Amino acid sequence: MIKKLFAFGMALFLLLTNIAKADEGMWLPLLLKKLNEGDMQKAGLKLTADDIYNINQSSMKDAIVHFGGFCTGEMISEDGLILTNHHCGFDAIQTNSSVENDYITNGFWAMSRDKELPNAGLFVKFLVRIEDVTEKVNSMLPDTTSEANRTAELNKIFAKISKEAKGDTQYQVDVRAFYKGNEYYMFVYEVFNDVRLVGAPPESVGSFGGDTDNWMWPRHTGDFSLFRVYCGKDGKPAAYSTDNVPYKPKHFLPISMKGLKKEDFTMTFGYPGTTDRYLTSYGVKQAIDITSPAIVKIREKKLAVIKKDMDADSKIRIMYAAKYAQTANYWKYFIGQTKGLKRMRVAEQRAADEAKFQTWADSDPARKAKYGAALPGLKKSYEDMSKYALSRTYMNEAINRGAEIFMMAFQTQSLGTALASKETKPEELSALVEKAKGRSAGFYEEFNMATDRTLFAELLKLYHKNVPKEQHAPIFQEIETKYKGDFEKFATDVYNTSIFASKEKYDAFMSSPNSKKLEKDLGYRTMKSITDFYAANSRNAINAITTEQNKHNRAYMAGLREMNPDKKYAPDANGTMRLSYGHVRDYYPMDGVYYNYFTTTDGILEKMDNTNEEFIVDSKLEKLIRDKDFGPYGEDGKMKVCVITTNDITGGNSGSPLINGNGELVGLCFDGNWEAMSGDIAYDPDYKRTISVDIRYVLFIIDKFAGASHLVKEMKLVNQ
Repeated sequence: MIKKLFAFGMALFLLLTNIAKADEGMWLPLLLKKLNEGDMQKAGLKLTADDIYNINQSSMKDAIVHFGGFCTGEMISEDGLILTNHHCGFDAIQTNSSVENDYITNGFWAMSRDKELPNAGLFVKFLVRIEDVTEKVNSMLPDTTSEANRTAELNKIFAKISKEAKGDTQYQVDVRAFYKGNEYYMFVYEVFNDVRLVGAPPESVGSFGGDTDNWMWPRHTGDFSLFRVYCGKDGKPAAYSTDNVPYKPKHFLPISMKGLKKEDFTMTFGYPGTTDRYLTSYGVKQAIDITSPAIVKIREKKLAVIKKDMDADSKIRIMYAAKYAQTANYWKYFIGQTKGLKRMRVAEQRAADEAKFQTWADSDPARKAKYGAALPGLKKSYEDMSKYALSRTYMNEAINRGAEIFMMAFQTQSLGTALASKETKPEELSALVEKAKGRSAGFYEEFNMATDRTLFAELLKLYHKNVPKEQHAPIFQEIETKYKGDFEKFATDVYNTSIFASKEKYDAFMSSPNSKKLEKDLGYRTMKSITDFYAANSRNAINAITTEQNKHNRAYMAGLREMNPDKKYAPDANGTMRLSYGHVRDYYPMDGVYYNYFTTTDGILEKMDNTNEEFIVDSKLEKLIRDKDFGPYGEDGKMKVCVITTNDITGGNSGSPLINGNGELVGLCFDGNWEAMSGDIAYDPDYKRTISVDIRYVLFIIDKFAGASHLVKEMKLVNQ
């Protein structure tokens, strides 16, 4: 009996492992019929590839939007209603909030369409079509193009192709490289800029669990928000106007009330940001040893500074809430990524695969000539890059994403150059000044001088301590001598004198801009010293190394595909529309621990702690749960909250729909699990899970908790 059970268990394990491996990949919708349709239908899809992607008639892709350029959303009604994550809509929620109308804490629900809130700068993009332009690009790229000029030449070619495709239409056209530059695809979009906030639960629902639960399972977070896209009366994109009308999408997703069971087929559709699944062992080692630890250290300091001020002042809490959340999200991610890469021994596995590739390449003279230098070249490039990897990371994280005074000063450089030049025409100078003036209001509305001053001092101190001394800009010598290494004193002088330290000083300067005053400004000088020194001593070398890496990566990728002609290679994510497919599945995160595939509202009450801002439960929600007042959204006396699947997603997929085999919405993707944080570099079939909020919990919150049943009535609910 034991042997039979063991044999059955092993057979089941192998079956599940095979299924899981088939789930890897963020696939181009254009290529589904060629690469994936059969596998997806065997896995449980009831539709065809044409039902998903079609340019001649409405299809599922017409319901998916690129939300703001950083998240995904989906159309869920014929009147332009968009569903996305709470954290994707958070900036809009924050911007519309005030101490008097705190939509972060209390939530927001437009009970009629005239109450929906506009959001300057927020847009959504609908994909019109994808086209393979590889042959066209290659035919336009001169054979004599050097590697150093390749990127510039490609950009010219992309611009020409985009211009021809756009013609006199209102479309936006983008050409992207795939498979490390071995293929090229063109994407045509229609962009809508009138996107209004419709509804958002309170933060206690939308980010329940906070940083503690971020990237973790089990999860009980109602991570959703609602927007509506508006257009002109002709159905075309239009700037915000009270005369605009709700957009009528070509397709919107019906909503399944049936829920999900273990091993059910699921799809995700969206705009994943970036992955590096074909990163070599050399790159993996550099991430583990240098870049990821540095990012974690810098972001840890930023979070500590911001959190202290947010806790002390409710105005600062609202002002910095989105910035804090964005920083915290990937602080924790990089911790998990490093652990995952080490646990999976990814560097060692990649090294073994690379040895096989080198043997294959060297075994044939033609292949050796074509691919033999790829891996040795990549090894050398990473050795060369190791000198600059730390300073580049600190430049990106501590300066470019550091104190915001740097950003304002950096954006003023073009004006500074124009002011200093005798050849600048008056109309050119006037245009630059007006552009600079336009940045003032939006920037200083979310800027607290004391918080930024502390960030400035602490991050410069970190930079000084951890970046090799020979890579220090001259300003650090000034701090060491004039200020005796006292970064707090230096920061005080900067913020007491700099024109960038307050709206009043900035606006006063812009009313009569002066080159001499700008050049003497201590904040501007600090920014210029660091960026100019970096450009002169690091940037050119880094660009040259990156050029070599690109060349060898392109050859290595081409060789891998030639070596394994029967293998289906999914291209790395690059911010373009992708589909992944998987299954509802539980997992064992560690020895002796089992995680079920769903959570319920019971877990909300178990975690409830109203003295901890991360685990507050609203009294109304608590009563609904205790009374089991779930309406039509419960299942067997329970209210399911979240679900996990094996779908392959990454950053940018936030807000992506979780769709069943019938093409119906069953959930909303919002996170990945801690054990698989290595996923952008290495997909782990045993551990990789996508965390989604069950669509019925979304409806429960909208209807029973918020009383916004008019929004549910807009949607198409499917009960079978």
